[in-house]
Amino acid sequence: MFGGEVLLLTTLGHRSGKPRSVPVMYFENQGRRYIVASFGGSPAHPAWFKNIEKHPQVDVQVRAHRYKATAEVIEGDERTRVWQQVITEMPQFAGYKTKIGEGGREIPIVHLSERS
Repeated sequence: MFGGEVLLLTTLGHRSGKPRSVPVMYFENQGRRYIVASFGGSPAHPAWFKNIEKHPQVDVQVRAHRYKATAEVIEGDERTRVWQQVITEMPQFAGYKTKIGEGGREIPIVHLSERS
């Protein structure tokens, strides 16, 4: 995906409750892993984001490493710091925000916290 790092995210469908897997680009910042619900600048959130809003317990696979995680939307200074990294590493994400336009949705950034 545009040369970025990709993980496989498995969520439970927000209506069906069935497992749904999708490849998602991820970013690491200060030892924490994040995914961005940009949906290419669409005015709606991606389906996987709707799923984690209802079921934040997810499965993640990065290369051969599989683990269970809790998905949490970040805000404030942490979101600002990670967003700056995202648009520095992958400038097209800034274009997604422009595409959404002023007054449109804020692109959520989700921390994936590994559970023991």
